[in-house]
Amino acid sequence: MSFPTRRAVLAAVFVALAAPVLAFDGQSVTDATGREVLVPLNPEKVFAAGPPASVLLYALKPEAMVGWVMAPKPVDLPYLLPETRGLPALGRLTGKGDTLNLEVLLTTGAELIVDFGTVNATYRDLATRVQDQAGLPYVLIDGSFAATPQAIREMAVILGVEARGELLATYAEAAYAEADALLAQVPAPDRPRVYLARGPEGLESPARGSINAEIIERMGGINVVEAETRGLVTVSPEQIQAWAPDIILTVDRDFAANVRKMPEWQGIPAVDQGRVYLAPGEPFGFIDAPPSVNRLIGLKYLAHVFYPDLAGGDLKQGDLRQEIADFYTLFYQVTPDAAALDALLGE
Repeated sequence: MSFPTRRAVLAAVFVALAAPVLAFDGQSVTDATGREVLVPLNPEKVFAAGPPASVLLYALKPEAMVGWVMAPKPVDLPYLLPETRGLPALGRLTGKGDTLNLEVLLTTGAELIVDFGTVNATYRDLATRVQDQAGLPYVLIDGSFAATPQAIREMAVILGVEARGELLATYAEAAYAEADALLAQVPAPDRPRVYLARGPEGLESPARGSINAEIIERMGGINVVEAETRGLVTVSPEQIQAWAPDIILTVDRDFAANVRKMPEWQGIPAVDQGRVYLAPGEPFGFIDAPPSVNRLIGLKYLAHVFYPDLAGGDLKQGDLRQEIADFYTLFYQVTPDAAALDALLGE
């Protein structure tokens, strides 16, 4: 090949490689790991890497969803926008049992991957690796409960829905302020000792400081489970007896239905006094499941569970039903009717 011809070829290759970059209509953002990521402006197709991110994406820009991490259950569907109910279940990139095939992801036409959750070296490396393999920008937002207002605003900028993000972030800030005002009236010795029961036997629970128990502690509850880890632990009935929680929360319907008949749970103050509560879970859990913006309405729910006199009544009184309806209208864009509210609260 002559030199002029070779130079022309190299020039053509350079132009071909540079053209997509020059034509890219995007913005540079710094995610929670400190990575600089070039993301498209107003992306129309977005994949959420895990369940917490999926809830945040749904709340901010449901029309951009390319699918769910896990398919919604039939009981969830009435609380979701009709156009999202039939989206495919694509699997997950993060957390236990990552199930997504990158080839499947690429067939969706996604322009962006977002994640919302724990920020550490493991998740930073995952984001970098997937971004390199898939050729898609991958942004991780801090999913800690305290950072929720800021996280909503950051994700809203990335998705190109700043006005909606401001509405949701303002709601979050108001919810925190209400919680703080209520807690200011409750001396530390008067705050309840709480156990969060998971599984049909109720013997799995998040340890103090776990992301799964953040909302309990944020509402002044004292998580009785102390362990060396900040994750989920398996405990014994004898330990629970010794902890003697005042309140038991559960996310398992079978446990809630059967706990009063289980001999090993008798004598625990929460059981004897009828203070075992099945937290609502449709379309997303009030306590965790997943730990995302759905926990904001859980904060109001726990105020009524922990401090009914101060919160305006227990679960069957006061204004909690209206607060739930308002939250669903704002975050999920579906307003539950009286029957739907009854189903949520187990009435």
